[in-house]
Amino acid sequence: MPRIAELPLHGGRVPPWMLRIMENLAESIIKYMVEVRGPSTVLALLADPAWFQAFNNVIGMDWDSSGSTTVVTGILKTITWRDPSIGILVLGGKGGMRKVPEEAEEAARIYNVDSDELVKASRISARADSTFLQDGYELYHHALFLSEEGEYIVVQQGMNTAKGMARRYHVTRFELNEPNSGIAGVLSGDVLNAIASESREARRLYIDLLNESPNRIVKLLNEANRIVRGQPSITDFIEGRTSTRHRKIIYYRPVIPSKRLILSIERIASNPPIDELDLALKPGIGPKLVRALALIADIIYGVPTSVRDPVTHPIDPYAYAYAIGGKDGIPYPFDAKTAIEAYNFLREALEEARIGEKVKMKALERLRRLVRRLEGE
Repeated sequence: MPRIAELPLHGGRVPPWMLRIMENLAESIIKYMVEVRGPSTVLALLADPAWFQAFNNVIGMDWDSSGSTTVVTGILKTITWRDPSIGILVLGGKGGMRKVPEEAEEAARIYNVDSDELVKASRISARADSTFLQDGYELYHHALFLSEEGEYIVVQQGMNTAKGMARRYHVTRFELNEPNSGIAGVLSGDVLNAIASESREARRLYIDLLNESPNRIVKLLNEANRIVRGQPSITDFIEGRTSTRHRKIIYYRPVIPSKRLILSIERIASNPPIDELDLALKPGIGPKLVRALALIADIIYGVPTSVRDPVTHPIDPYAYAYAIGGKDGIPYPFDAKTAIEAYNFLREALEEARIGEKVKMKALERLRRLVRRLEGE
């Protein structure tokens, strides 16, 4: 079976009448799954790009659209905040991580979790997939999924307007080393992947470099730039070399030490990072600085940063689009009648399951009372 998950950028909106049906169906599915399998399992499924896309298709969203991320997340945010007893809350969404801190405080009150921990996880995941992974996609959607048990994942999406494509990043590890449980998208050849496991040594060197003086970092960057351009470096003259090294890797381009970049380096120098977690959260660490560090690490010290594209290829979820059709008419127009029948069936099944559980609880209570009475005799 082919393993694809392309996310072309699509325009347009879901009609209000269709959105209501999709919300009802999504609510019925999530409630039933949480009831039967628990919120932790549902979070684990949402962390799987293939399952996420399949869920999107089952509720009737376009089978391959970038809107699958924003619509599914928006629907789940609506229904979970309307009824937090479901056991899951969705923080953030379209507009990125700016919404997370305020919503984290409210979520902490509801589920008795640490709001600071949620905000830190949000920041690390956004920084990992936008600064330390540079793949040409700019993040514009960021959502944190929280369970009542205190577990959480992040689902975020970036767009590349030049390619007309999107990528969805699923994060389950809140660190710089392989944080993603999966990335849905199309493979690209122009990537700087500082979150790869094979970039571990390079990340250590980034930390060491940032503990150097700002002047030293700028000097090393200028020398690396000269080598990349094929110009003789100071080291070449000292060691009597007539030829220079030249990396023929597309992301190795000169990084000009602008005033803004130098200012960032100077600010970090006053309180340099001590480990990878500190590096991930340090203010002032931006994509340009990471490119500069990668350039110095490889060209000067011979420690390369990975250029492996970390996109995964989840199982083709197209078949799930046959459940009730899709908004875009593929494989056939959205079937409102079937969707309504589906969520009514799920609601009834859930209610019956809860009634059955109540009957069992009452029977057990009667049995306990009988045992106590017999023990009393």
